[in-house]
Amino acid sequence: MASFVISECGLKPYPHIYARTATGVVSRNSSKPSFLHTNKNFSDLKPTNLTKLSTGVLRDRNWGLKVSAPLKVASVGGEEREERLHGVNGFGEKEEEAGFDPGAPPPFKLADIRAAIPKHCWVKDPWKSMSYVVRDVVVVFGLAAAAAYLNNWLVWPLYWAAEGTMFWALFVLGHDCGHGSFSNNAKLNSVVGHLLHSSILVPYHGWRISHRTHHQNHGHVENDESWQPLSEKIYRSLDNVTRTLRFMFPFPMLAYPFYLWNRSPGKTGSHFDPNSDLFVPSERKDVITSTLCWTAMAATLVGLGFTMGPMQLLKLYGVPYWIFVMWLDFVTYLHHHGHEEKLPWYRGKEWSYLRGGLTTLDRDYGWINNIHHDIGTHVIHHLFPQIPHYHLVEATEAAKPVLGKYYRKPEQSGPLPSHLIGSLIRSLKKDHYVSDTGDVVYYQADPELRNPFKS
Repeated sequence: MASFVISECGLKPYPHIYARTATGVVSRNSSKPSFLHTNKNFSDLKPTNLTKLSTGVLRDRNWGLKVSAPLKVASVGGEEREERLHGVNGFGEKEEEAGFDPGAPPPFKLADIRAAIPKHCWVKDPWKSMSYVVRDVVVVFGLAAAAAYLNNWLVWPLYWAAEGTMFWALFVLGHDCGHGSFSNNAKLNSVVGHLLHSSILVPYHGWRISHRTHHQNHGHVENDESWQPLSEKIYRSLDNVTRTLRFMFPFPMLAYPFYLWNRSPGKTGSHFDPNSDLFVPSERKDVITSTLCWTAMAATLVGLGFTMGPMQLLKLYGVPYWIFVMWLDFVTYLHHHGHEEKLPWYRGKEWSYLRGGLTTLDRDYGWINNIHHDIGTHVIHHLFPQIPHYHLVEATEAAKPVLGKYYRKPEQSGPLPSHLIGSLIRSLKKDHYVSDTGDVVYYQADPELRNPFKS
């Protein structure tokens, strides 16, 4: 399953894609290729001691707090390209007839959004953050103790759903540690992040660094990390069964562990390998530390399997783990896919940090909002990942007047977010690949996908 859900390497290998800041592309309104020079948007990123990686992503060798926040961004956003070529948008309509073009440069700057957010929303309270950790850990152990005591097959399915959801909540708190929104103390973030993520078999630093890449390049076809689109060339190179299984529910919702080992299609490297091109040499020690913590947790689970028996371990930990994986893939996919109107992906000079961030989506999860720490409030989180999760709702409300139509109000959920299953399935049916050319592209559907055995 690993091969055709995330990397497909077991069925058919991908040709390697080299993401780069200087890209030869074809404008969506021109049939002639125009070779573009270095992306000026990347030149806006000006921390000290930047290193250009083989993946085409600029990273800082000395991060100080070592958090997964974007590099300092100066004058980023759509303001650098106020003019825009007019033509046909991703829906086959002329832009002037469609009214609002989601791929057009916004009339505001990142600084305008920042200024609208109250100052206290940026304040990180480590005691408050730790209170959420204590709450979630108590619930996790309480659920496990109750399930083991009752040991009833009427209880186990309820336990699996609840415990898997709490594992996902632990992941979100570790995710905040990775962004530095948990506290201003780097050591506290690292210790808590390792404890939380290792407990659910996530390599903290390995994931933190790749997630930083995701935030720095959100919305970029080649440079984004995880859930970025397949180009049409790569998509067409796959055999029909591989294509089908990649987009057939529920297989994509089981992808995360395989992504940690193999990354996304078209990319190489592992979150456990310190020599992977995901990382720069100065990050090797961090990656080794996280891999050792992950190994220690895996060894602990093996020991528990001998102590309590493999079936009991499967019931108490194994099934909740896979529920957590499904939550993670479900939520992260829907942050970037499944809107009723197609959203753009960018290349070349059309991409900017602001425009890429504006393609993310907020989602309402009903009762789950509080349990998983309002991670569905995602637009502001993507633009400003330094904001603590307990301020995201207020910060979003303050930013809405600035964002205007670029903010897409989420559909209101019932107690449980069952409405999002339909959004997920619709997206998997039609969001298959993007054009190999063009600076502003939209997902396209393969009408033959549902017949995998057709030659």
